[in-house]
Amino acid sequence: MIYHVTIGEQEFEVELAPEGARIDGQPIEVDLAHVQGTSVRNLLLDRASHRIVAERGGNDTWDVHLRGRRFQAQVLDERTRAIRELTGAGAGPTGPEPVRAPMPGLVVKIEVEVGDVVEAGQGVAIVEAMKMENELKATAAARVRAIPVEPGAAVEKDQILVDLEPLEEDAPSDDGGTDG
Repeated sequence: MIYHVTIGEQEFEVELAPEGARIDGQPIEVDLAHVQGTSVRNLLLDRASHRIVAERGGNDTWDVHLRGRRFQAQVLDERTRAIRELTGAGAGPTGPEPVRAPMPGLVVKIEVEVGDVVEAGQGVAIVEAMKMENELKATAAARVRAIPVEPGAAVEKDQILVDLEPLEEDAPSDDGGTDG
C-alpha cells in the first residue's frame, strides 16, 4: 500500500509492503508498536527508537508529538489522493481554523491578544500535556477573534484555545460609512 504523507511543506511517498517499507523509494527499517489504551506509539526507525504520541484528527490528519514538538501530518492512500485530485476535493479550508487543544492539558501561556493579526505557523498558545510543553500554531493568516481560556486553565481535547477569523482587508466598516 502506498501513502502520501504531507508534513508542513514536505511531502513523502511511503510504501508499506510485506517485504518492508520505503520512503520516497528508499528502503527503511521500521517498526511501530501501539501502547494499548493510549495514543502513545513506539517507533523504531533505522534502529533508532522514538516514543511518539499520535492522534487521528479530522480530514485524514494526524497530530503527532515527538520530543516536545507538535506536527500535523496529512496521510492519504493512493486511491483517496487520486479521487481528490480528480474532483478537486480536499483542497483544504479556505479560512483559518480555531486553535484547539490536541489533548487534555493545562494552558501555560497565551501568546496573542484579541485583535492581533497572526501569520500561518505563528505560535499562539502553549499547553502542557503529558509532561511536555506544546506550542500550538495558527494554520493560516488570521485575526484573533476570541480567547476563551486563560493561563492556568485545565482544558479538554479539542477545546478551542484561540478562535481565529479571516483577514478581511477590504471589508466595509461597521460604523455606517461615516468617519468618526
